Amino acid sequence: MAAEPTLDDLRRYGVARTLFKPTTLARAIDRLGFVQADPIRAPARAQDLILRHRVAGYRAGDLERRYPRLAVDEDCLVNYGFVPRRVLALMHPRIAAKPWDAATRKRAAALLDFIRARGPTHPREVEAQFAHGRRINAWGGSSSATTHLLDGMHYRGLLRVARRDSGVRVYEAVEHVAVDAGPEARHARATALLDLVVAKYAPLPASSFVYLARLLGYGAPHLQAETRSAVAAARERLASVKIDGVTWYWPADENPRSRRWKVDERVRLLAPFDPVVWDRRRFERLWGWTYRFEAYTPAPKRTLGYYALPLLWRDAVVGWANASVANGRLSVSSHFVGTAPRDPTFRRELKDERDRLASFLGL
Repeated sequence: MAAEPTLDDLRRYGVARTLFKPTTLARAIDRLGFVQADPIRAPARAQDLILRHRVAGYRAGDLERRYPRLAVDEDCLVNYGFVPRRVLALMHPRIAAKPWDAATRKRAAALLDFIRARGPTHPREVEAQFAHGRRINAWGGSSSATTHLLDGMHYRGLLRVARRDSGVRVYEAVEHVAVDAGPEARHARATALLDLVVAKYAPLPASSFVYLARLLGYGAPHLQAETRSAVAAARERLASVKIDGVTWYWPADENPRSRRWKVDERVRLLAPFDPVVWDRRRFERLWGWTYRFEAYTPAPKRTLGYYALPLLWRDAVVGWANASVANGRLSVSSHFVGTAPRDPTFRRELKDERDRLASFLGL
């Protein structure tokens, strides 16, 4: 009988499987299945920081520049980000949990006709035509009602992001292919989405597995019942092990103890939303300390910094770094949980990672 994986095996496996050999931008996004987006630049957007480790020769902003030519869409899965078209097809036509009232449907129809006639359309053109006024957004502030309606139409699959102009979404009309609405087909789509997030974030503690399944209600609210059923079936289908009272799950066709999972002799500064560190429950169990994303935490209460980048050495997250750019120069301050590794290779690699980050930023 084969030996069961240890926590050390899961740690090495979790790092090695997602930090695959750098490839093309299209292939990297397809392999990841979903790249979470975040607008904060400290020193670059999260999607760029994630892709720089997985795309050969990647530079900050490459995704936005090349997006119109890729078979990729801005959309949501468990969070907002970028998904390959094959994943988009599993979620659309999307049925929102909260239906529109008659007045909103009428405004959306008029706006859709306008965008169909014009082609790719900037929100300011829509605002100039319709001037829908302002509303209170989810954060309590005031936002354009037109922008809110465009967001809602994008979410419901009436529009797609054609490109961005200076960071602003430019929309075009889109029609999604009709799909089989039968119970077996719906269950198959929910299962495929669940398998996608397990493959992206594995190995997963049981609590994180359930949490991710719930988050799929954002990307596929109309498949929530099927997702719950898929979770029950997946518990029997996925590979698993119990360590210190915690059950871990991963794809059944992968072996965490396999020699194929090799980690690099390399230092990496990771985005807060990188698949290696995204799951905070997993993070604490694998590395024994608490990492927090504190960009939205009041400054006096921050312990790691505004945009702390987890510092990965081999398969250990040994600390974090804060990076900033001023007057064309990159500044990186490193901090460690305990003492810094004394290995000369680590010190050399830390310097090389700073140089790689500067090159990625075009400095």
